[in-house]
Amino acid sequence: MTPPAIDRRTFVGACAAGCAVIALQGCASLVTHPVPVTGGRARLKISEYPELASPTGVIRILPAGVADPVFVLATADGRFDAVSTICTHRGCAVDAHADRLVCPCHGSTYDRAGNVLKGPAQRALARFPVERTGDMLLITLTP
Repeated sequence: MTPPAIDRRTFVGACAAGCAVIALQGCASLVTHPVPVTGGRARLKISEYPELASPTGVIRILPAGVADPVFVLATADGRFDAVSTICTHRGCAVDAHADRLVCPCHGSTYDRAGNVLKGPAQRALARFPVERTGDMLLITLTP
C-alpha cells in the first residue's frame, strides 16, 4: 500500500512545527529560578542545579528583591561566573548559548565571562562576585 501523498503546504507546515518544538526545548532549559538573598548575597546549592555540572552549563536565577535575572555559568576549570542578563547596548535580555551570550535585539555578542566579542555594545555585561564554599555558591549582588 502506498502512503498518502501530502501537498507542499502541509509538508512545509509540518517542518516548521517540528523546528519550533526543537527551538522551544532549548528555551525550556533556561527557566528562571528564584533564589533567596541573605545579606546582599544570593545563595544556591550547586547540587540542586544539574545544569551546572557541565563546563558549558548555565542557569538563570532571580535573586529575591532584585529586578533583573542573573546568569550563573559554569567554567571549564570548575569555577562559576555570574553576569547580568541585560545587554549594555539598549537593555534587551541576552540569550545564553553554549559558548557565548547573544542579544537578540541588535546582535551584540559576549563571551561567557560577559566581555564584548561583537558590538554594537561597547561595555561588558555587569559581573557579580561568586564565592564557592563546598556545595554552596554565594553571589554578591553588587556588580
